[in-house]
Amino acid sequence: MSKRGKNRALLSPADNAWLRMEHPTNLMMISGVFLFEEPLQFGRVRQVLQERLLAFDRFRQRVVEPKVPFQPALWEDDPHFDIDAHLHRIALPAPGDKATLQELMNDLMSSPLDFTKPLWQMHLVEGYGSGSALICRLHHCIADGIALVRVLLSLTDTSTEVDSTTPDRGRGDTRATPSPGWTQALGSAEKLASRVVDGTRQIVTKPERLLKLALMGASGTASLARLLLLPPDPPTPIKGTLGVRKHCAWTEPLALADVKAIGRVTGGTVNDVLLSVVSGAVGRYLRYREFSTSGLNFRAVVPVNLRPPDEPLRLGNAFGLVFLPLPVGIRDPLDRLIELKKRMDELKGTPEAVVAFGILNAIGLATDEIEQLVVEMFGKKATAVMTNVPGPQEQLYFAGSAIDGIMFWVPQSGRLGLGISILSYNQEVLIGVATDAGLIPDPHALVEAVQAEFEEYMGLLRLARKADAEHSTRSDRRCAAATKSGRRCKNSAVTGSPYCHVHQAAD
Repeated sequence: MSKRGKNRALLSPADNAWLRMEHPTNLMMISGVFLFEEPLQFGRVRQVLQERLLAFDRFRQRVVEPKVPFQPALWEDDPHFDIDAHLHRIALPAPGDKATLQELMNDLMSSPLDFTKPLWQMHLVEGYGSGSALICRLHHCIADGIALVRVLLSLTDTSTEVDSTTPDRGRGDTRATPSPGWTQALGSAEKLASRVVDGTRQIVTKPERLLKLALMGASGTASLARLLLLPPDPPTPIKGTLGVRKHCAWTEPLALADVKAIGRVTGGTVNDVLLSVVSGAVGRYLRYREFSTSGLNFRAVVPVNLRPPDEPLRLGNAFGLVFLPLPVGIRDPLDRLIELKKRMDELKGTPEAVVAFGILNAIGLATDEIEQLVVEMFGKKATAVMTNVPGPQEQLYFAGSAIDGIMFWVPQSGRLGLGISILSYNQEVLIGVATDAGLIPDPHALVEAVQAEFEEYMGLLRLARKADAEHSTRSDRRCAAATKSGRRCKNSAVTGSPYCHVHQAAD
């Protein structure tokens, strides 16, 4: 990042683009909540933030608008910085349950940050059941979701003992060394991302070259043409003009072991299963709203991480976007998963994510009018934003207390009315939705649809397990003889293969 004097720095073009996308009806905040079954101590929370979060320069710096037109904004140290202007203490009203906490989240997600100060806030919520919650709000111009989740996880420990030593976070370049648990989790994300942008990460260090390099190749030109020529998404009740009020909700925990088992039975990955669950849930919700989903497809904007998994944490935005068509009109869960997997595979190896990142850099240096035209153009081509972040699969602690659950939401760039977030942590998965209140006033109905669709897949899993039990009590030779003779095994309906899932694996 270019520097101008001590403790001053230009925003990168991509960071500047996210800053300028801020709108009263579409705030560019990443919001998150940590859930605790026991009360947090305010003094310990403040100490952890003081020692760890403020080790990153960005959380002491404010954004200053440029004096010269068409120049990026500047980061500069806030001369009046006070941590107590950013850390707030709130008592949750009775009955202090999940619904009450979600109402508080609705209020905060609908309220902009104070742009005269560093662009973050934390709210310690007391009286959430028998414990606490910690609500985090961070502006997207500081960093993307992957980097900010890593920042938040750098505040945690693997035991109740708070590490009093401050890790070397490199105040000058805002880097940090990721924890082993996060490195492993990000490695899983890398495997997914590599399906889409294999071979492109080596040029992310020079974002000004991204669009040029992408356009030099035929595949880059084709990807740009595809993005620009995508027709608008079809009209639905969940797409339209946004208002200021936002709502959110999240599911009860889903067992990650169950998601993996469903993937093994259906032939899909964890990501395939979860995206299919969400696609089916949106279709189910639209039918609940008495809207026909026959043959309906619309696109989700899916962020793709462009960082190597082992690089030190570097703030800023370094991700691309792909437009994934969701088969929301396919009711059968297995058919929908197969179709979704096919569509994901079609994006494999294309530079679409890199091209999108290049466009973000370009509009970060363009006039406001051009930026708004591009944002609106891309907004018409999608209906939702969907993110999937695999977090650490071990128990973590914050300020000495065990973290029971983590949820987050990214802004709906492109003025979209629906955001869907998937986060796995400690062998569980939470799926959250953020909605425009005018378009989707009842996000809880959408969450219920998610859980109903997941139960559909659990039904397939139970069917497969029942088939396993039946095979264990029956002669394997009879089934083997049937499959070798070309006859269809009675359990093959689960996989769609002439063989049952047991003997597929055996063969």
